[in-house]
Amino acid sequence: MHIVIMGCGRVGSTLAHILEDHGHSVSVIDQDAEAFRKLRPGFRGSKVTGIGFDRDVLIEAGIEKAHAFAAVSSGDNSNVIAARVARESFGVQRVAARIYDPRRAEVYQRLGIPTVATVRWTADQMLRRLLPESVATLWRDPTGSLVLAELGCCDDWLGEKVSALEAKADTRIAFISRLGEALLPGPGTVLQQGDVLHVMAKEEDLKQIASVFSKPAAPGKGSH
Repeated sequence: MHIVIMGCGRVGSTLAHILEDHGHSVSVIDQDAEAFRKLRPGFRGSKVTGIGFDRDVLIEAGIEKAHAFAAVSSGDNSNVIAARVARESFGVQRVAARIYDPRRAEVYQRLGIPTVATVRWTADQMLRRLLPESVATLWRDPTGSLVLAELGCCDDWLGEKVSALEAKADTRIAFISRLGEALLPGPGTVLQQGDVLHVMAKEEDLKQIASVFSKPAAPGKGSH
């Protein structure tokens, strides 16, 4: 996968290194060429100097072949504009923007731009919005055997019923984070763009569940 990151501060450089270590190709955009010093000497991705919502700059960074886009600069407005340009002008499905103001973050979520507010920032939160196979353990029972984990899912599942994905993965989706709100899935609940799934399962089953969630639904197995 090719992933474009706007902003080469602490968060952007950390994301770039993690994604590269996962085997993805990465391009990093920043207005200040000095910012690229935060990247390790062995970084193999491309470094593009410019404004992250400029079309020519995005094209130079490979946005036309990108599978995901992360806007993590120091400006809320720039991050949201860039995320919307990546999605609406270039058709990138997986976009995420870092927002400093949590109140504004909820507004942007409702516009369909997954956001991460700085007050609860971790690199893992952004990764889960960019990579469907990422897993984060949010809670573990005292025995350590049962966990609540946050996962994404492959875009191929969008429009399918939650029950179909549960059946495929042999698991139970406890709730869904959608547009900044928690949703308890019912029999007719359909998966939508930006959904973050929360699964209650045995820890040893998480890897298999994440693998199913990250792969396309089998032909003819949908529940339309």
